[in-house]
Amino acid sequence: MALSEQYLEDDIHPIDIVEHLAAHHDWDFDRISDEQIAMAVEGQWRTYSLTLAWSAYDETLRMVCTFDMEPPEEKRAELYELLNNVNDQCWAGAFTYWDEQKLMVYRYGLVLAGGNVASAEQIDTMISAAVMSAERYYPAMQLLVWGNQSPKQALEVAIAEAYGRA
Repeated sequence: MALSEQYLEDDIHPIDIVEHLAAHHDWDFDRISDEQIAMAVEGQWRTYSLTLAWSAYDETLRMVCTFDMEPPEEKRAELYELLNNVNDQCWAGAFTYWDEQKLMVYRYGLVLAGGNVASAEQIDTMISAAVMSAERYYPAMQLLVWGNQSPKQALEVAIAEAYGRA
């Protein structure tokens, strides 16, 4: 049965869907409020913190996927150059660095204007895309910050998702 088949009503709250997905995937989560949920998703490189929040005002489901990063001050300009290049390759979502919080952030907003409802598959794909993007570019960020690679050299390590088996 598809995940969306469990939701036949049109008025299912998006955060309720996220909570169901988190339970389905056995992710640690905390329902912060009716409008917000936080969870931890284990990746190959690290555990990512994801927060999804619903804004009824502009009918947008916002997601931020974060992980700690404390680059030395002298690496910040190169990190921002790398992020510009990474974001050129990301069609859904974008990376930014929050210096004050020392967090690398991937963020995305799913606009559901006009009373549209997100499906479980859409939300699951949104979360999966965030984690896959973080996993794909994490090594490049580490090589730039700690491996003394240039932004161009560091980006070469980021490969597209593999298909099939070797």
